[in-house]
Amino acid sequence: MKNCNAGRAKTYRIATMDCSAEEAEIRRALEPVQGIRGLSFQLSTRTLAIEASEAALPSALLALRKIGFDPQELPHQEGAASDLEHSFPSGVPRLVIALVPALGAEMLAFFAPDTRVWQAAGMAIAAIGIWLAGLETYTKGFSALRHARLNINALMSVAVTGAFLIGHWAEAAMVMALYALAELLEARAVDRARNAIKSLLQLAPETAEVRQEEGDWRIIPVEHVAPGAIVRIKPGERVALDGIVTAGASTLNQAPVTGESLPVEKTVGDQVYAGTINESGSLQFEVSAASSDSTLARIIRAVEQAQASRAPTQRFVDRFAAVYTPAVFIMALAVALGGPWLFGWAWLQSVYKALVLLVIACPCALVISTPVTIVSGLAAAARRGILIKGGTYLEAMRKLQAVAFDKTGTITTGKPALVAWEPLGPDTSKQAIATIAASLAHRSDHPVSRAIAMGLDHPPSDVEGFEAVPGSGVQGKVAGADYILGNRRLIKERGQSSTRLDALLESHERKGRTVTLLANNESVLALFAVADAIKPSSRDAVENLKALGVTPVMLTGDNSATAQYIAQAAGIDDARGDLLPEDKLKAIQQLQTQYGLTAMTGDGINDAPALAQADIGFAMGAAGTDIAMEAADVVIMNDDLHQIARTVKSSRTTHAVLWQNITLALGIKAVFFFLAIFHGATMWMAVFADMGASLLVVANGLRLLSHGKQGR
Repeated sequence: MKNCNAGRAKTYRIATMDCSAEEAEIRRALEPVQGIRGLSFQLSTRTLAIEASEAALPSALLALRKIGFDPQELPHQEGAASDLEHSFPSGVPRLVIALVPALGAEMLAFFAPDTRVWQAAGMAIAAIGIWLAGLETYTKGFSALRHARLNINALMSVAVTGAFLIGHWAEAAMVMALYALAELLEARAVDRARNAIKSLLQLAPETAEVRQEEGDWRIIPVEHVAPGAIVRIKPGERVALDGIVTAGASTLNQAPVTGESLPVEKTVGDQVYAGTINESGSLQFEVSAASSDSTLARIIRAVEQAQASRAPTQRFVDRFAAVYTPAVFIMALAVALGGPWLFGWAWLQSVYKALVLLVIACPCALVISTPVTIVSGLAAAARRGILIKGGTYLEAMRKLQAVAFDKTGTITTGKPALVAWEPLGPDTSKQAIATIAASLAHRSDHPVSRAIAMGLDHPPSDVEGFEAVPGSGVQGKVAGADYILGNRRLIKERGQSSTRLDALLESHERKGRTVTLLANNESVLALFAVADAIKPSSRDAVENLKALGVTPVMLTGDNSATAQYIAQAAGIDDARGDLLPEDKLKAIQQLQTQYGLTAMTGDGINDAPALAQADIGFAMGAAGTDIAMEAADVVIMNDDLHQIARTVKSSRTTHAVLWQNITLALGIKAVFFFLAIFHGATMWMAVFADMGASLLVVANGLRLLSHGKQGR
């Protein structure tokens, strides 16, 4: 999440906000306001965090007040939030107390004699129950009616008041109590989904053991630890901050950050992430980022921003609900006025049926069906090490037709390695050649030279007069003799190439290898073939995508021969080489025209134009990389290509659950609409239908969280 207003979001308490329908109203009201970058709702504490520019905040607050909400800024967010956590459960005893008069009114209505005294007593007890359970509903409902808004609270206020006035006072009290209970359960369920990622990821300890200038160690709060400090962690402890290992070796469980199920070996020079678990040895590391900017903190901020974005289905449901609620209100009014004329009902019977319709019409189940499902899908993906930047991308991935892959670091390991070497001259022993080549390679910083030095693993000798030949190789004296370690062009310039050598070089180059030659002044002594090896998982991951009907394509700046060889090894039929960044962008445009929805997979830096052009951009292995996190729509934290196919499957599953929930919510209401009009459904049945539908769609949406646990 990008900075705005010094990177701070202002938090407001909205006393009358505790339902997903009200959240949807607020989102609709704030959507036109320019400068708002993120909204974070906490229904359980009735707080809204608005991340926006200073200029946008007054407009946002005015928009909220226009629709009847009264946002109050929390001056000390941490303390205030803590207080609020205790304020919400205080409504539970009140609700329990409200059930007592509601039940008492029901018993009086059923058992007491039908006299004016007992009727008055029953009405008084019912009124007390309605006041205890429904004070907030009435407050919000009348506010909505004053602002000409027909929301759930307006419907319930009209329905309960109408039922009370036409003599169904006991039922009115019980309906209001049950409705308040349903609201409480819904708010808790929504918070479970909304906080699923935070509870998973907020794992970093609050303190760290830091080395002081005097050399001793002291435990201090992580927010006071600056980059560059040395931190020590013992076996079994969690890593408190991001850093680079400076001493020790251990295995770390990185599942909370990257989703990797197996522990990862760490030694000097390796990166460690806040929130991971040190399983064996002791480690010391140099802090590379403040606690507020760790990989873990950035993931949490990115997920919060993702939760604030609206998926297409969410926007559709919000628009539908905005039309649906007034439409049902008009239908209920038509039943109340037209029932006696069309069906011969008594006036009170007709009004009662209309009031039942109002209770059934509550849009909570419909409105809550989408955010719970989307947030659960985002949380499930995060548990597998897949960071999706919003519900829009989660929904869109089910339609993917093609995925373009960068080669280096995506299909391949991105680390050149010596894969083959052979002596070519008859007069020099293999051991002597290894010594000469290793000596020259050790002096060079070129990746190919480093790969040769590491692959030979031979102790180097002294090199005199060492010199780099730009674009060609290196040269120097070993044991008093002149040698060069260079590419094919350098050998050709020296007049040392031959038909046999050219044929040998071409056989390696067709396999995607970079060939380096060792030569003295007389002849070529040896050939060294270096290649960027394909990842073991690449072919299987590509096959998984094909099985889902997604076409894989490889785009690379390497030569076409290398591109074809690597693509063939990975099982990719369409490979395009010799591409500059602007060529990759054009290739993505061609794929979009040819196939439709197209994704680009790369490192998020060199492939930035193509990532921006693609419908969905995947960044691979981007843990700790700021640019990749910013550039991509989806970040695969553990560098596993299998995650792309899993993400497509997750998108399809989430979409299916979304429409299951919408169908359930509307289907249940349709059944009870019919019962209410033609078969005498009661308010009891109506409130249970509404509450049951809400809890059913919530439970169905929360099922996606278990997919995250199984997906590892």
